Amino acid sequence: MIRSTEERGIATLALDSPATRNALSAPLVGELADALEACAKDPAVRAVVLTHTGTTFSAGADLKAPPSPYAFVDLLRRIVELPKPVVAHVTAGSHTRAGGVGILGACDIVVAGEGADFALTEVRLGVAPAVVSLTLLPRLEPRAATRHYLTGEHFGVPEAVTMGLVTDGDEALDGILDALRAASPQGLREAKRLVTARVLETFERDAEDLVQRSATLFASAEAREGMTAFLERRDPAWRL
Repeated sequence: MIRSTEERGIATLALDSPATRNALSAPLVGELADALEACAKDPAVRAVVLTHTGTTFSAGADLKAPPSPYAFVDLLRRIVELPKPVVAHVTAGSHTRAGGVGILGACDIVVAGEGADFALTEVRLGVAPAVVSLTLLPRLEPRAATRHYLTGEHFGVPEAVTMGLVTDGDEALDGILDALRAASPQGLREAKRLVTARVLETFERDAEDLVQRSATLFASAEAREGMTAFLERRDPAWRL
């Protein structure tokens, strides 16, 4: 489920399950964690680009084969702690939802193509963006986070840049990668430690509480109704 290539020190990992819209299943999360670990250990890799095949970066948790909350926390932390920069590339016109947005929050730099859109859709399923808060709340502008946590609305690249989710348009990608190639491995490692310190403090303080909160929400009657309605392509019972 992960397509891996390498060119001039840049490892590209592509989420490659377009039939499921790159939903975060237990197998996909496990394969991505293993691929990141391999990049961390490979001295030839200077930085990682995390991208996708198909029209969706990730649709969020796979409701039919979800990973455990602990496995997802481990994946997010692995991205944040990787001793090499991770650059997310969301292609033009593609979509990112829920847990996929949390993965973007874990990455060091995010570039997105024109027409890409994003949404934190958890509230529409009867749950909340609990675990993804580990990477999102330390990075996002608070009022924008509040709006999108509560409404589940779609938003585009300009708003994603303003709120701190996206760094730049994808036309900046080549320049960013060339700049990373020009930097020393030690410099990149230590600079990343400086800019991720606050995010890692959130993991230390809040991870267990958010995992338990997520598990409680997903086991609730409202969540069962929300997920059933989603899979049956109908409105949930609470819709006014």
